[in-house]
This record gives sequence, C-alpha cells and structure tokens, in this order.
Amino acid sequence: MFLPQIGLTVLTALLSIAVMFLLTKLMGTKQVSQMTMFDYITGITVGSIAAELATELEEPVKPLTAMVVYGLVAVLISIATCKSIKLRSWITGKPLVLLENGVIYRRNLKKAKLDLSEFLTYCRIGGWFDLSQLQTAVLEHNGSVSFLPKEKDRPATPTDLDLSPKQSNLQTPFVMDGQLLRDNIHQAGKEESWVQQSLLRQGYQNEREVFLAVWDGNDKLTVFPMSEKKL
Repeated sequence: MFLPQIGLTVLTALLSIAVMFLLTKLMGTKQVSQMTMFDYITGITVGSIAAELATELEEPVKPLTAMVVYGLVAVLISIATCKSIKLRSWITGKPLVLLENGVIYRRNLKKAKLDLSEFLTYCRIGGWFDLSQLQTAVLEHNGSVSFLPKEKDRPATPTDLDLSPKQSNLQTPFVMDGQLLRDNIHQAGKEESWVQQSLLRQGYQNEREVFLAVWDGNDKLTVFPMSEKKL
C-alpha cells in the first residue's frame, strides 16, 4: 500500500511540473520585477494549486482543472491588454509621477502606498543620493521607479562630446561548456573552421579547452578557458 502511494505521488508531482511548464510557456516569461500585480497573484495561486495537485491522490482532476483555468484566464487577459489600451491601464495600472521640478507629490505617494523613507530608498538604489539632481521620478506599474536627471547632472554622452564611436554589437556565444554552438556560428555567417583557427591563435587546441567563447560581431572572439590555470 505504501509503495503504490509513493508511485502515485511521483506521477502527480511530475504531472503538476509538466502542467506548470506548459502554462508558463503560454503566459510568457517575465522577471519578478516586470510582473504586474495580477501576474504576481496568478503565479502564486497557480503554484499553490500545483503543490496541491502533487499530493492530491484521490481527485487530482480538480486541482488540475483549476490550474488550467487560472493559466487560460491569465493568457486571455494578456491578449486583451495587448489589444485594448483602456483595459491595459485598468488592469496593469498607470505610471505615477512621484517627483517633478523639485516637487514631491504626496497624493501620488499615498496612491502608491509609499512613504518618504521608501521613496528615498528607491532613489538611493537607483544611484541618486542628491534629490536636487532629479528632474522626474516615476513609479512604473510593475513597482520599479524610473528617474530622469536634470540635463546638467546627467552623464555626458559621445554626442555631447562631438564623438562618433563605433556601434557595439550583441555578443554571440560560439562555444559553451567545451562545445561548439554550430547553429549560432552558422546564423552569424561564420564557419566552424574560423572559430577553431581563432581558438588556436589564442593558445587553445580545441573547443574542449574553452568554457565560453563569445563573438563581438566583427573579428574578435573573446575566450574564457575551461581550466583556471590558463587565467
């Protein structure tokens, strides 16, 4: 009796993991800081139901159905908010201006359920210790605070200095964990022989000696060795 129950628990746990994975793929991947309040609540609820499903041996269909319903509702709301601006602002909320032109908006702080100490903490986390350097601070709907510095206090850009630096490209991994990523190499328009020659020039006999190698979009391959002794 004991062993069949363990086996059934393992099966229901695997089922809950599979359903959670499918629902996550449907709902989309977001970082916790990017979640709306509805996303957060839905995620907690679905996770709780998944835990119940893993141990519900008599009637696993009930929690399974509830998980699917929550997931489908989240997907439908996501689709609806993409198509309707009014619904989007009602469900996800609107940004709140907390500070502008040297004025802290107490009413908006109350709406956001923030006190001054919390607001100052957000400013320090954002790297702003002098509030006089800020033109605007906005609380986004996902709970993060965005800052717009005054022109005289923002970092200088190459345009300010009348410079024209070369545009950097997103680095593409060509080798990971000692294995060539052939799809990445071919999509980048390179050949495996080019990667191997680049590794040889940097003292690596083959890709198995490389922990990570990334291509900069031009002719540079940055290599990180598998062994710490090469550092």
